[in-house]
Amino acid sequence: MIHWHVKPTAEEVALAARDIIIDAAHRAIHVHGIFKLVLAGGTTPERVYSLLTKETCHWEKWQLYLGDERCLPIHHPQRNSQIIQRTLLDKIDIPRQNIHFIPAELGAVKAAAKYQQIINLASPFDLVILGMGEDGHTASLFPNHQYIESELVHAVFNAPKPPAERVSMSMTALSQNRTLLRLITGANKKDSVEQWRKGENLPIATITTLGNEITLLDQSTFGDT
Repeated sequence: MIHWHVKPTAEEVALAARDIIIDAAHRAIHVHGIFKLVLAGGTTPERVYSLLTKETCHWEKWQLYLGDERCLPIHHPQRNSQIIQRTLLDKIDIPRQNIHFIPAELGAVKAAAKYQQIINLASPFDLVILGMGEDGHTASLFPNHQYIESELVHAVFNAPKPPAERVSMSMTALSQNRTLLRLITGANKKDSVEQWRKGENLPIATITTLGNEITLLDQSTFGDT
């Protein structure tokens, strides 16, 4: 059962998410000396990353992974890795070897094969961040697309929004987490949230957790129903 945590504004969603991530990092580092975090692209996670840069953390103990990537040149400004670089990594002191991004510049097939090797060794993750698109997609897992269930990382083609070629961690891989944090804001996503609440099997709804699940929304997204 989903527990919906509704905040008045997107800013309050970001602030709550920051606190959850910091708390998860403290707990993970205390228990096993490392914090393995899967990052997401999107406007709401970007705000969270900006807030994190103002915190004092044991960044050297953080290991960062990426839920999906667009197959664009390595320095393309629309790659998730570049957005995260600008909003988070350029502003914190984290060792380069702790950053495990998807080599999507190799093309979807080669990048997925390489990243699957990394993910296979890394999971389970301490925390996975997921956003949601207007159509209910998460990472680069889109409605009405078929994926091979045994894969940890998918080569994605014919994505309904550009670029069509992408790489995405699978439902199976993303579900290997101790805490699942979904961040959903904006009135443009209200219809998909309503479908989800009525039982529609959207990609965002297929990701599960080994431990805690937290879904944060702002009031404009959740609506009044």
